[in-house]
Amino acid sequence: MSHDHDHGAASTGRGRIAIALAITASVFVAEIVGAVITGSLALLVDAAHMLTDAGGLVIALTAATLARRPATERRTWGWQRAEVLGATAQAAVLLAVGVFVVIEAVRRLWEPPEIAAPELIVFGVIGLVANVASIAVLASDRASSFNLRAAFLEVLNDALGSVAVIVAAVVIWLTGFQAADAIAAVLIGVLIVPRAIILLRDTANVLLEATPQGLDLAAVRTHLLDVPHVQSVHDLHATQIATGLPVLTAHVVVDDECFYDGHAPRMLDQLQACVAQHFEVQIEHSTFQLERAAHVEHEHPTHD
Repeated sequence: MSHDHDHGAASTGRGRIAIALAITASVFVAEIVGAVITGSLALLVDAAHMLTDAGGLVIALTAATLARRPATERRTWGWQRAEVLGATAQAAVLLAVGVFVVIEAVRRLWEPPEIAAPELIVFGVIGLVANVASIAVLASDRASSFNLRAAFLEVLNDALGSVAVIVAAVVIWLTGFQAADAIAAVLIGVLIVPRAIILLRDTANVLLEATPQGLDLAAVRTHLLDVPHVQSVHDLHATQIATGLPVLTAHVVVDDECFYDGHAPRMLDQLQACVAQHFEVQIEHSTFQLERAAHVEHEHPTHD
């Protein structure tokens, strides 16, 4: 048994992502020109990061557009999980770029090229200003979906990378220490990798249908067992379809008389209210199967 709920997707932020994409693409072109002029690895790496970010934002924009499509008989949840797939793809690309950056930068430490520091400062500042603008566009909505979180992390990493480029350029200009450029590139890579791993872990947990973070299933089971007339709870599962859309299902064994005295519908209301109101992760989309104790003979042996 279940009540039918109409759940919309979390904020997709399509307009914000589109603005951030336009800014990122513009800065990518500027940084490529700057890397050619200055010979800076840090700036070239930041440009490559910008390119992957632009690709990631294209993925994010596509996912945000798909997530707005309504549910159908074929896709009963619509395309809401598209935002998780998009964020996973972005995280994987970020991780690959971060690892490449670190490896290439370490190699450059031993053979640092000549860097045109004044020009590098100019292009670093251009990148930083653009990244700050993108951060301002995405910041307020960044927690509303995995997709927006991934997009925000990308532009934040870009901003930190631009800061590293500027610092490296100043050091080279003042001291002539050419390896500062490669060191800045290493720092950019180090900033990228941990954030990419964390995001990849979180989205993978959703795709693997792990219990939503912050929800204690043991506590849920205990709370359900405290509902009057509940004898036992089994086949208790909780997962997350997309950001802000946790779901829960369970088989609940109740007293036999509940099926004869009209009490079962009231119990269903109590069970659904229990998981929707009593926990930090509030689950409004729940499905409970009410059973007599004798029904266990008909259960599949793999049921817990």
